[in-house]
Amino acid sequence: MTLYGVGLGPGEADLVTVRGKAVLEDADVVYSPGRLSRTVALNHVDESKIGDLDFPMTKDEEKLRAAWKEAAAEIAPNARDGDVAFVTLGDPNVYSTFGHLRRTIDAFHPEVDLEIVPGVSAVTAFATAMGVEIEAGAGLSLREAASGASPTGPDRMILFKVTDAPATHEGLVEAGYDVTYGRRLFMEQGESVVTDDPADIDERDYYTLAYAEKEDLEVEQATAAFGTDDADGSEDAATDGEPVTDGGEVVDLERATGFEGGDCGGQR
Repeated sequence: MTLYGVGLGPGEADLVTVRGKAVLEDADVVYSPGRLSRTVALNHVDESKIGDLDFPMTKDEEKLRAAWKEAAAEIAPNARDGDVAFVTLGDPNVYSTFGHLRRTIDAFHPEVDLEIVPGVSAVTAFATAMGVEIEAGAGLSLREAASGASPTGPDRMILFKVTDAPATHEGLVEAGYDVTYGRRLFMEQGESVVTDDPADIDERDYYTLAYAEKEDLEVEQATAAFGTDDADGSEDAATDGEPVTDGGEVVDLERATGFEGGDCGGQR
């Protein structure tokens, strides 16, 4: 008998993983910490399976600890007798409320088996929605930017919880970053927005991220030359109109480059 922490992905029901969907369908009870995750879960389970939990909107740590102890006391008996799922948007281990439940269960109900089902995180969803490529060998840092905070230092950052975009933007630009914002990306609730103008998203919204990259950052990948008209002074740098040879033998370009042909342009 197991408690599953299930990542639902960024918010669209069809971005739940195959494994996550199977766990939800097989679970005896599915608990949700909020309205949005509950809405996504209801695309995969009947409402009769949804368990209610109450989490106060407060920063008072005593009240928060009391709420999580109460939630764990509600969940643990069901997890001992059957399979239970606790759902969260994104991935359960990336800026998620599930960590609070896991620690509380470990402390007060250690007999409960626990398994995590990863989900599509906001990090990868954000990069896809914006067409941002994090190249091989590149570094990427995750930071929080609540209440106008402007973390600086790394060449590339994805910022979570950008609740005051104009204030965050001002600090990042002063530090030499180019910044693009995404709000409610791949979410069924609310309008999805991608913009580089913080005035477009000046109202507070917890589901806002930013991608910040140093203005002078340059990364040249080997295959970037394929995007130029004249990679080395010839119309076709790879072949120059003649078969490529290796020791007198014609080389199979598909094998040599690792490309299998077909539609290898990628998906957006």
